[in-house]
Amino acid sequence: MASPPRRVAVKLDLDWPYKRHAGVFAGLQAYAQARGWQCTVDEYVEDTLARHPRPLPYDGIVARATPLLARRAAGLNVPVVNVWASSPARGRLPGVFPDYAAMGRLRAEHLLSRGFRRFGTLTADDDRGQDEEVAAFTRAVADAGFPCAAARVALDTASSLAEWRKTERTITGWMDALAPPIGAYVGSESHGRIVAQACHRRGWRVPQDVAIVAGRNELTLCEGLRPTLSSVEVGYERVGAEAARLLDELMNGAPPPSQPILIPPAGLVVRESTDFFAVRDELVAAALQFIAANSHLPIGQDDVARAVAAETRTLQRRFGKHLNRGIAAEIRRVRIERARRELAMGDRSVKAIARDTGFGGSARLCEVFRRELGVTPSEYRRDRQVRLDGAITPQPR
Repeated sequence: MASPPRRVAVKLDLDWPYKRHAGVFAGLQAYAQARGWQCTVDEYVEDTLARHPRPLPYDGIVARATPLLARRAAGLNVPVVNVWASSPARGRLPGVFPDYAAMGRLRAEHLLSRGFRRFGTLTADDDRGQDEEVAAFTRAVADAGFPCAAARVALDTASSLAEWRKTERTITGWMDALAPPIGAYVGSESHGRIVAQACHRRGWRVPQDVAIVAGRNELTLCEGLRPTLSSVEVGYERVGAEAARLLDELMNGAPPPSQPILIPPAGLVVRESTDFFAVRDELVAAALQFIAANSHLPIGQDDVARAVAAETRTLQRRFGKHLNRGIAAEIRRVRIERARRELAMGDRSVKAIARDTGFGGSARLCEVFRRELGVTPSEYRRDRQVRLDGAITPQPR
């Protein structure tokens, strides 16, 4: 006789129209449907457990977990997987979260690669994910030898007129301390918009004076106004799918992992707010623009030098002075960045991606990925895409 379907409660604040809610739900549902689970959206699951403790209403729960839910579920031996990084109950439950530190490093690497040498961060209070991102961002730019000016604002700046004005004053003071050109990490898209508007009022250009990487790719705010905002695509569907896979194991009696499972970001989506190279040397800036536009072609350092009417040796020396890397290294970096984005966000063959990103063939792409990233292209893709067979197994941190 077949076993009855698993009964799973979902508590994800789905009334909030954000990818971090809807994306997690979509990934969870994809896994649940493949397993034949019976899922119930129950935003007050704590109350359900209190009112119906016997027989148990659910076999497991995926939630933005509260301390009350953690206590009641533990008392009834109902497994819970937490997907809320800032949850006060985080230390008491197994969890699956985006790898915020990796996201912070990704933002820093992008702005460093654009030639910025001064940096700023504007993040929200009471958001553990942004705290982890800004810590990693600051370490990355400090390791490169550059300063970073930090400021914090309320998580909900529009909660009242007084809070809105306070946020504007904080941003004004933060910007008063900055000297363009600046590479800025802004924690949310809404705060990114406020910063872009403040730049406009000051006569600062985005991205030439202030390049902004903001939020987690909420498309309405990233693409709805000019300049469009560069952002990190988290891949929340993978968080949901991995949370479901972990819950599956817990419902089958497996012990919880000792540390949260962290999901690496899908990639950085480059838009107008960082589409610029902050290099004072006009020759180097022109060369960078040529590389960015032509890295998918079989170009080398001599081709770049010819394109900007310079001697290769001269251009090489100026690359070293202003970027601390050579022309070939920059070509390779841009190709890797494009290949990473293609692998994370689509299902095209590795061979086709290698060809279209300038590596020529999959063997060369594999060689470079192993040397630079420590993984093969297929391994990189596997760790960043949703699969329903339980194959997403990032290492706990």
